[in-house]
Amino acid sequence: MCAWHLTISRTDRQGTMSSDTSATGEIPALEPQSHLAAPEARRASDFTALAAGPAPDPGTDHPAGPAGHDPAGGVSAGRSRGLTLVAAAGIGIALLIMIAVCLVRGSWMLPPLVMPASGPPWELAVRHVSADLVTYGLWLAALLGAGGVTAGLLAISRGARLNPRVLLIAGLIAVAVLTVLPPVGSTDALDYATYGRLMALGHSPYVTTPIHLRHLHNAFAHSVPRIWDRYVSVYGPLATMEQFLAAKLGGASAARITFWLKLWDSLAFAAVALVLDRLLRHKPAQRLRAHLLWTVNPLLLWDLVAAGHLDVLAVVAGLLGLLVLGEQHTAPRPALWRVAAAGALLGMAADIKINYVLFGLGAAWALRRSLLALAVAAVAALAVLVPSYAYFGTPAVRALLSRRNQSSADNFYRVFLPHGWHHDLGMLATLVVVAVAILALRRLPPGAAERPAIRPTVALCAAWLFLWPYQLPWYDAMLICMLVLYPASRLDWLVLARLTAGTIANMPGNPYLQHSHLLRLADHAAVRIMAPVIMLAAAIALVALCVSGRWNVRDSPGPDLTAEGNAGALAPAADPVS
Repeated sequence: MCAWHLTISRTDRQGTMSSDTSATGEIPALEPQSHLAAPEARRASDFTALAAGPAPDPGTDHPAGPAGHDPAGGVSAGRSRGLTLVAAAGIGIALLIMIAVCLVRGSWMLPPLVMPASGPPWELAVRHVSADLVTYGLWLAALLGAGGVTAGLLAISRGARLNPRVLLIAGLIAVAVLTVLPPVGSTDALDYATYGRLMALGHSPYVTTPIHLRHLHNAFAHSVPRIWDRYVSVYGPLATMEQFLAAKLGGASAARITFWLKLWDSLAFAAVALVLDRLLRHKPAQRLRAHLLWTVNPLLLWDLVAAGHLDVLAVVAGLLGLLVLGEQHTAPRPALWRVAAAGALLGMAADIKINYVLFGLGAAWALRRSLLALAVAAVAALAVLVPSYAYFGTPAVRALLSRRNQSSADNFYRVFLPHGWHHDLGMLATLVVVAVAILALRRLPPGAAERPAIRPTVALCAAWLFLWPYQLPWYDAMLICMLVLYPASRLDWLVLARLTAGTIANMPGNPYLQHSHLLRLADHAAVRIMAPVIMLAAAIALVALCVSGRWNVRDSPGPDLTAEGNAGALAPAADPVS
């Protein structure tokens, strides 16, 4: 990993790091320091060297050290530098482990995937690698990655200013490398390939199950996952068309089909990173936070890029849909062409995965004071959704409801609900999610006031992700892409804790591997105890923060706004959030 250089903002009167970042996120200029020997030293780049020493604060209680240095400032600078090194090491080592695991996929993961004679994807021809070794290595990578992201966020909160271009380039390199390797971490990419292959052969994946391909007894048949081979597709029509296109390009090779699927996912992931980098270019701290939580986050790179999950396609469509509405301070209400474009993009996101209708609800909340804008957005979204669902017919509609009472293995409801309640879990969870969503809409702190759709989308996504019983770690991408546009707060830590627990519980991504008895016990504890406890604690903490209002917001919520006062009021659509 490249060295990450940083500068440290000056300390406050107690010697702790102060928030010298302005409301727009600009890095404050260093004050002139008389002890510097040459003018060139005063022109040192903020992004290429540590500040020579914090300027003494008039009236400070800390005596200045030799040459005018503040000892407390030096301690803070040293701590931030240490956190930056920890972040670089944790993220770098985690990514190297994940890449190594992808390189030897054929030696440990099932089902088998026949590599093409030439061209991507590529892997190393290793005969056997212990599934136990892979699992322990991935657990270590997840912990190192989460620790690295945590250290980076703490360093930023203490005034460190890493080079955002280094983070962006490092993330894009990692994406490129993982793209040309076979999918690992989940068998979902092979399910996508199977549905695409079915459609390429003239079958509807909403009617014909993957087991049909097993009876063909060819190379593709061996790559059909057994987990969902008796289930029809549960993905939206637009996702099915993407899978069909990949199948046409990949032919009868499951490996080639998954490569095309991963390529589009990787382009979407990179597009989100580039959009966030551009959008936050004048807010250095928030820009760095966005790259840590998204671009170089090993957990997201594993769940979305290495595994090839299509959620990231819905993310980029939904994110662009909300951003195309424009900024509030440039116009009191978005132009109708913007509203129409937003509706179409949000319709595309929901057409890939239906849970992204939450983005549409966030936009509707922001536009609710204009019936014309609401109508235009709805018509544009329906113009995408209706024809695609009409093409596949009622089986595609039935697929939307197929998992309404299902729950993932690590959900916390199974901890305290009797087994008989699981039949009504969907209804119970719906009531809980709606209640918490209303609470979050009322009690989330002000933020992103120039884009009024961001705050309600964060509230709705957080309520659904934290409390719906069927959750997988890659689902969290829908919240993280919105969270990075929202002020930093304690919600960041809850999201990171959930993502870490869920990712570890789903590693290595295949329940049919041969593990030792000891690892099976550890895996059972991770899935049935560790993850549900952390998920439950995060849900309780979310509600507690909503009730108490102790969000510890670290970024300015916007002009003339504070995190206190009227945080409990419902935000108007086109007026500053109060």
